[in-house]
Amino acid sequence: MTTAAEILFWLSIGGLVYVYVGYPLVVYVAGLILARPVVRGEIEPSVTILITAFNEESAIAEKLANTLAIEYPKEKLEILVASDGSTDRTDAIVKEHEHFGVRLFRQEGRLGKTVTQNNAVATATGEIVLFSDATTEYSPDVLRKVLPAFADDTVGCVAGRLVYLDKGETNVGTGAQSYWNYETFLKISESRACSLIGASGCLYAVRRSAYRPMYAEACSDFLICTELYRQGLRSIFEPDAVCYEHTNQRTHEEFRMRVRVISQTYTDLWRNADMLNPFKSGFYAIQMISHKLLRYCVPLILALILITNLFLAGRNVFWDILLLGQVGVYAAAFLGWLVERAGRRITLLAIPLYFVLANLASAIAFFRFIRGERVVTWEPIRESR
Repeated sequence: MTTAAEILFWLSIGGLVYVYVGYPLVVYVAGLILARPVVRGEIEPSVTILITAFNEESAIAEKLANTLAIEYPKEKLEILVASDGSTDRTDAIVKEHEHFGVRLFRQEGRLGKTVTQNNAVATATGEIVLFSDATTEYSPDVLRKVLPAFADDTVGCVAGRLVYLDKGETNVGTGAQSYWNYETFLKISESRACSLIGASGCLYAVRRSAYRPMYAEACSDFLICTELYRQGLRSIFEPDAVCYEHTNQRTHEEFRMRVRVISQTYTDLWRNADMLNPFKSGFYAIQMISHKLLRYCVPLILALILITNLFLAGRNVFWDILLLGQVGVYAAAFLGWLVERAGRRITLLAIPLYFVLANLASAIAFFRFIRGERVVTWEPIRESR
């Protein structure tokens, strides 16, 4: 039993190390070896900026002002706000901007973000559709950074770089920034090696001719890359196309958001399981398995590490120290949560807090998925800045 526990412990450690260290190294090296150049050109296609919104009366005016300031020929730019049955003043505020060329698409019945996007894209006039959230801030030159890659006929999607702002300097905000910096490194490497497997919903552009309607419970900014890859098109990362978002300020808000997104991604992985076959989709499958499937298995891996370590504790000092280290990480996360609730911040606690939060969200999302729960609608989380 002791030998079996030791083997299981070290296998679990190996899995954890591969997910967070091994895979980033693998995809980085693959990006150096398999790199496919992107043919960029000075092109000026017609563009639709599609802003999907639900009850965004506190943010939509500022978002429209930011969008109208984008540097691009006005005759080639359409600004389209897709309102998913908003019940506040969102629609009225959008209509107040109609004389600036802003157009409202109202989806009746609250059908969710993905269905609303599907139906709005069907009315879009642009050759390229750029998807945005209602609280995302763009630089004026964002289209000049995004569009050149579409001169390459193999490119179906160009995703920009999200920069998180944490004006409240919170533990969860610091954790989100660190997590997203890590994700950005992976996106750069995946883009070079093969194709992105997911984009940030705040800023990604797609050829309208290649867009295919997605099912209601899809995480659209994740699934879009798979839908395009099926068509022989790749999704690339453009780090110079920058957008800004404010982080959530409270742990429970970040947790709720991550449970929703991961629940949708479980559905996408299940419904696109054929793309996890390397014999069908090549290195794209390796990316999907490593970056998503194995990442979402980390809660199980952590549980195995803790259980086997508890079984082996007391046999020698080595196992006792390892157990103490694990307990220390979880204690630091709990302390970080308590400190946040007290309205304070200790930077050293931000990483363990976010690590535990993210993996607990994965576990909860999995149980909701296997119970048959599916996420279609979303609720905006807005705080004063």
